[in-house]
Amino acid sequence: MYNRKGLRLFEDSFAAAPFVFLFVLVCVTCGCGAPGEPQPPSPRIPAPISDLAARQQGNGVQLVFTLPGRTTGGDRLAEPPAAEIFRGNLTPEGKPDNKSFRLVYTIPGALSTDYAVQGKMQFTDPISPEELRVNSGLQLVYRVRTRASKKKDSPDSNTVIVKLYPVAEKIQAVDARVTQNAIELSWLTPKPGTDNSRGTVSGYRVYRGELDASAPSPDAADLSRAKWKNPLTLLAPTQTNSYNDSLFEFGKTYVYVVRSTTTVDGSSIESDDSTPTIATPRDTFPPAIPQHVVAAVLPAANDERVVDLSWSINVESDLAGYRIYRSEKEGERGQRLQTDLLPSPAFRDSAVHAGQRYWYSVTAVDQAGNESSASEATLVDLTQPSP
Repeated sequence: MYNRKGLRLFEDSFAAAPFVFLFVLVCVTCGCGAPGEPQPPSPRIPAPISDLAARQQGNGVQLVFTLPGRTTGGDRLAEPPAAEIFRGNLTPEGKPDNKSFRLVYTIPGALSTDYAVQGKMQFTDPISPEELRVNSGLQLVYRVRTRASKKKDSPDSNTVIVKLYPVAEKIQAVDARVTQNAIELSWLTPKPGTDNSRGTVSGYRVYRGELDASAPSPDAADLSRAKWKNPLTLLAPTQTNSYNDSLFEFGKTYVYVVRSTTTVDGSSIESDDSTPTIATPRDTFPPAIPQHVVAAVLPAANDERVVDLSWSINVESDLAGYRIYRSEKEGERGQRLQTDLLPSPAFRDSAVHAGQRYWYSVTAVDQAGNESSASEATLVDLTQPSP
């Protein structure tokens, strides 16, 4: 009895072992048997930003940094985190005052692409012009945190300090005039060396960006939703109230802004951007008129004759070809002899008849379809018998 009972107990225990093991495994995995209720997963904490940089941009501070793509544990973040901008002051000893930092702006993760420029976030914290005039040399301190959940934000970024000065008043308007060789920019503002009550203007800097031509053209007064192909970058400094941009291409859409510069403690400080000017130059400029058209009458078979024409080649880089016109009446252009453009400055006309007089003229055509005026007409007289 004992042995049979012991055997039976052993067999029952052995048969139940897989279920016991499964129960233990579930308990370990789900926290069964641990004190208290099961705990929710820890919030995902983005890694801290380490490349925060700051500089004065007009009446404001431009911050540039890279959003983290991973958590503090090295896991990849599924979406861009929100960025929180904190601004503080220095202590009398010149160190960041941790108690002074205040949240000044939050960039939602869903809007991060609106602030992205060449893979980095760019945000400008505006500062009152009056405050800068009263506190020239004001020093501000910045830190940035990011947040992937409402429960926990990232550690602080590196700390940056920027010194601010009053800047020249911004240029209100920039005029853009398209010519064949340049986009001519000009603006009204005090000339360099003039004190405009906010500092002595030492020069100007012209910036140019390119918009995506396939996107709707934005309002120049608000480029926050503009779709950039190339962001605003420094095109050139200038000491005058004008600049000619000869490095443009027809058909592209450009944005121009100009900033005045003042010199403080040996450094150039730029004003706020001028009101942006959008220009989409179109090629409406014809090539030069072909020159030195020469005609020669040559013998052909069956006592016929042909007219051989030649002229000086045009030097335009966008030249597409030439058109030949023939008239039997002086002072009229007459008919076009070829459907296709002639690629080279030469043409032979075999459809002529003895006893006729012909006036030939040549035009040049560029790749945009612009046609030049006709060359001076060249007379060919076939009324005389061939020699």
